[in-house]
Amino acid sequence: MKKIYTYCVLFISFFAKAQETGSITLNWSDKKNIPFSDFNVVIPQFQKEAFNYDIELRKLSFVKKINTSALVDEKSIVITNIQYENISKEYLGDLNTENIPNSPQIEFKNIISRDKKMALLRFSPLLKDGDGYKKILSLSYSYKYTNGNSITYKTSSSITNSVLASGTWKRFYIQKSGIYKITKSFLNQIGISTDGLDPRKIKIYGNGGRMIPLLNNVAYPYDIEENAIQVIGENDGSFDDSDYILFYGEGVDNWSQENNTNLNLYSDNSYYYVNVEGNYGKRITTLTEPTGIPTITSSTFDDYQFHEVDLTNIGRLGRTWFGESFNIDNEQTFDFNFPNIDTTVPVKIAVHVGGNAIVDTYFSVSANNQNLGTLLVSNVALNSGNVAAHASLPTNTTITASPNISIKLSYNNNGVPTAKGYLDYINLTAKSKLNGFGKQFRFTYNDAVSQSGIIAYQFSNATNISQIWDITDIYNPSVLTNSGQTSFSFKSNLGIEKKYIAIDESDYYTPLKETNTSVSNINLKGTIFLNNAGTFEDIDYLIITPRFLNSQAEKLANFHRKNSNLVVRVVNLDEIYQEFGGGKQDIGAIRNFIKYIYENASSTGTRVKYVNLFGDASFDFKNRIPNNTNIVPIYHCVNSYTETSSSFSSDDYFVMMDANEGNLDTFYGEPDIAVGRMLISSTQQAEEMINKVFEYYDIKSYGNWRNNYVTISDDADKSGDYVLQDTQNSLTDIIYSNKPTFNFKKILLDSYQQETTAGGSRYPKAKEDLTNAFEKGALVFNYLGHGGEDGLTSERIWDKMDGYNFRNQYKYPLFITITCQFSRFDNPYRPTAGEYTYWNPVGGAISMVTTTREISYAFLFNTILTQNLFEFNSSPQVSIAEALRLTKGASTDMSAIRVTSYLGDPALFLAFPRPKVVLTKINDVPITQPVDDLKALSYVKLSGEVHDENNNLLSSYNGDIAVSVFDKNYDRTTLNNDGYSPPITFTNLGETIFRGNASVQNGTFEMGFIVPKDIKIPVGNGRVSFYTKRNTVNLDKTGYNLDIKVGGINLNATADTTPPKIRIYMNDETFVNGGITNESPFFLAFLEDEHGINTASGIGHDIVALLDGDETKPYILNDYYETELNNYTKGKIRFPFRNLSKGLHTLTFKAWDVYNNFVMGELQFVVADNENITLTNVLNYPNPFVNYTQFWFNHNKPYEPLEVQVQIMTITGKIVKTINQTITTEGFLSRDITWDGRDDFGDKIGKGVYIYKLTVKAMLSGNKSEKFEKLVIL
Repeated sequence: MKKIYTYCVLFISFFAKAQETGSITLNWSDKKNIPFSDFNVVIPQFQKEAFNYDIELRKLSFVKKINTSALVDEKSIVITNIQYENISKEYLGDLNTENIPNSPQIEFKNIISRDKKMALLRFSPLLKDGDGYKKILSLSYSYKYTNGNSITYKTSSSITNSVLASGTWKRFYIQKSGIYKITKSFLNQIGISTDGLDPRKIKIYGNGGRMIPLLNNVAYPYDIEENAIQVIGENDGSFDDSDYILFYGEGVDNWSQENNTNLNLYSDNSYYYVNVEGNYGKRITTLTEPTGIPTITSSTFDDYQFHEVDLTNIGRLGRTWFGESFNIDNEQTFDFNFPNIDTTVPVKIAVHVGGNAIVDTYFSVSANNQNLGTLLVSNVALNSGNVAAHASLPTNTTITASPNISIKLSYNNNGVPTAKGYLDYINLTAKSKLNGFGKQFRFTYNDAVSQSGIIAYQFSNATNISQIWDITDIYNPSVLTNSGQTSFSFKSNLGIEKKYIAIDESDYYTPLKETNTSVSNINLKGTIFLNNAGTFEDIDYLIITPRFLNSQAEKLANFHRKNSNLVVRVVNLDEIYQEFGGGKQDIGAIRNFIKYIYENASSTGTRVKYVNLFGDASFDFKNRIPNNTNIVPIYHCVNSYTETSSSFSSDDYFVMMDANEGNLDTFYGEPDIAVGRMLISSTQQAEEMINKVFEYYDIKSYGNWRNNYVTISDDADKSGDYVLQDTQNSLTDIIYSNKPTFNFKKILLDSYQQETTAGGSRYPKAKEDLTNAFEKGALVFNYLGHGGEDGLTSERIWDKMDGYNFRNQYKYPLFITITCQFSRFDNPYRPTAGEYTYWNPVGGAISMVTTTREISYAFLFNTILTQNLFEFNSSPQVSIAEALRLTKGASTDMSAIRVTSYLGDPALFLAFPRPKVVLTKINDVPITQPVDDLKALSYVKLSGEVHDENNNLLSSYNGDIAVSVFDKNYDRTTLNNDGYSPPITFTNLGETIFRGNASVQNGTFEMGFIVPKDIKIPVGNGRVSFYTKRNTVNLDKTGYNLDIKVGGINLNATADTTPPKIRIYMNDETFVNGGITNESPFFLAFLEDEHGINTASGIGHDIVALLDGDETKPYILNDYYETELNNYTKGKIRFPFRNLSKGLHTLTFKAWDVYNNFVMGELQFVVADNENITLTNVLNYPNPFVNYTQFWFNHNKPYEPLEVQVQIMTITGKIVKTINQTITTEGFLSRDITWDGRDDFGDKIGKGVYIYKLTVKAMLSGNKSEKFEKLVIL
């Protein structure tokens, strides 16, 4: 049954103008599986470009981003013509029916992504209908534009100098809010001399202890503000012993609705600054009472007390921390005292608790033995994605008022000893009498906002209440003085909540000081845009870092200034905190600083483009945990109870610049600047990571690996996973059709034979292919499937340390992982596989687009990212981080948007070789004419040219070119190993039939080779791939040809029965058969044959290495063979073995020429213990000698710096010469140390036999070894 009705949301703005309309049709499908990390949900679905599933609420949303020409009136949205269909409860599957609303709950918001304006339309596609349910099939919508053209909230209209730019500044701190007294002694203690001090010049600055508002449209100063103070005794111009200062200090003890806490999340201290120079300071003014008759007279106020301590983050995520633990002491009491409480008015109480247990647990709450109820802390089911549960007393719970209130919490662990329960906070709001009691106290009237008129506050027992301060505006308090009256009153306007404090002179608070009270001059606001000449220049790239990483950050900045032509600024966090955060760590200070730069650019087109957060992050802002990594803080969600996207952390917060953005918990918005984070926690790590960036641009990194693209897909471990392989296969085909310069490799796990081991199912050949592909190099690796903090896939195709152990120096890829928590970098307790992949100093990834929480498939997100990365539709190339920013702007997948981060340098561009290299002739015949097929055993000469992007010959281009010739593409079919996926047939790139190198001279090149006998004989289209790099400048180009025909046999081929010639080594050519290696040595093979070497993968004709005669696990080396430059008859192989067992090994090497003539070689080597240094073949050469010899030795520490000492001594043990030298060898043989036969004084020593001791120490591990040998001097 179908019905139609009209649903209208809110009203049309009076100021609205042009109207736009549209319609939406939902393409529903039946219930389907959506797999997450360790569980599935079965729910109805609709088109993926609008589908959103909230895993925590188990609720669906339809999300659409509408491109707009201007800002919309958010209240003007009108929904009409909703067509829906009744559905059964069973149709809803695993959705939580309690969260299905009665109406669509339309959300309509402006979003701006830099300059691109859009409107976000979100609604619930499922509705309750009486006792039943219905789904929306279609609807129409209309909206209007506003007259405004910007929602950017500009806090600073112009560039100004900081207050801290000049003068002498001292700093102190407080922790609780109240009236503080500063004495002459305290001023001296913080370094201010009071000799000759004019107290009228004393100035106190500070922004209080509250956290900076998350929302951009909530005003907060971009500098420290001067606070109005009271200086007793200042009128005589001298600061005497009896003089003192009073000021209202806001501590870190303020309720924050945004953060659901009474405590400052980022700092335990609220800082204030003192300056005594220049003009007179700001002074407190007299409180002005309104005229008129009070409409309310109140002798009570709303008195607020709380108990909250932050000790534990249950799930090690989010920004909600808990206090006392109840898992051992399961009953605890918390006492409160309200000395002037009005016992006739109940006390409001709020209690929030949390816990983690596999069963439901309970907190019983009582107040002065009055039972308030039991709080259910729901069980945290295994594999649910949840890490904690929480509960609160019902809103507006009250207790009987009493001056002394004891709140008792009793925890029932339901019989599970491992259950953990925690208290978050207890908040009490009482009505207390406005009576003096010997203490200062704050007071307010909470209902003032909802009322109009005038309120009179009536005080009693007020003799010792000397003053009332209005502290509503903490920077400009005003004062009312009581001249010793027992009772008095004052008036205040209603309609606004005003805050006051009553002062008792016997209860002033005393401020605190740190060891270092001096503050250096800082002027970020005034100088950030100035270049070395002192003139204004717009900033392209901002690097934010702690001071201890400043040197490395500057190295990166200098690199981009020179190589990327960017205007870069490196800014230290402590300066940002001082100037923009009032001295406190606060993520809002960083955001506001970036916003200041963004707002004050000379034009919209020259605003800052990149922000680099140069340091690691943590869930702990206050260093409460060991080995914390809170180097540059990150935004955390209030939700701290799930590892799904509902409890995300994100760096996007720092680059959301528009007025309605900032509180990512309630509205995510759009990033306006490309942001990236370099995961760094030490200077050594910083050096390693920036060196990788330098190496990515280094000439050594230029190679044909940049033509490679690798896609990896998980298999179908459970129902619903079948789409993984199909999605990745389709995406790779799309890339190939749009970017045919790529040589693609598809590693679809289910196309490999699955093996069963004691540890579970495995894909050893797929893991080998992935490892080999990573170390050979590819521009991009893209993974889709299951994963987690410890690796990828349940078959462990990628273990935690794999990425750290790869040796792909100078061939660093971008690694895209659409999976769960692979790079959850904000938990120092558990470094992840993604982090290790990034941290590898000589391998791994150059950068990562990766996920930090659990996520579903994010198919469309990956597709949009690919389009932005690879310049589809001829769009200009952007940095990787910018591609991610654009993707988030275009995607509606809120889960993927929240949990996907960019790790790496945000100014880094993918190292695309530019077009183009073209094939012009085959066997000297232009390809525009009929040309020869590439037949087996035929000689083929390929000729080509290097062109610019306008197809003109680059006649000045000289360099080298790598050419790969591929046989015809072939199909392969998945195997349905786990029984959850129908077989999928997919296309693979053809086998490599030739891989060679040639010279490019004046923009032209040619190369010849003989086609292997083992090609597939049927004729079809093959592929030629070109990569060239220029000699004198860092420039490379790429090209391809898909028109060549491969197949057939050359019946006139000359005969050849001569096998190839080979030379084989381990690590380098100095290797001696039987020598030592480390656990992961390189195998080197040099081959020569008059007709060339076969790499075509014919059956039984692969280039193969066998280890210890094991023919069941051959190492296929075809893809590692490359010819010499301009010579297809000679070539070499360099293959990395990994993690070999210690001891003696025998390696057998087999190869064939293109005629399938066979050659075999064999060598032996000993894998030494890599923990210790092993020395063998220690000798000096020549020996005997007259006046020159070299000391030779083999060792097992290639590429590692070694401290070497040679001590020559007489046969009686007297040392006559000591040689110390630091060496680093690429192989295992050292012969770097020489000696001329003279002693330590330069004198020639006598002829005869001497003993020498060789000592070698590894500088990284500190291990050392030594050997004794003899030498003879003639």
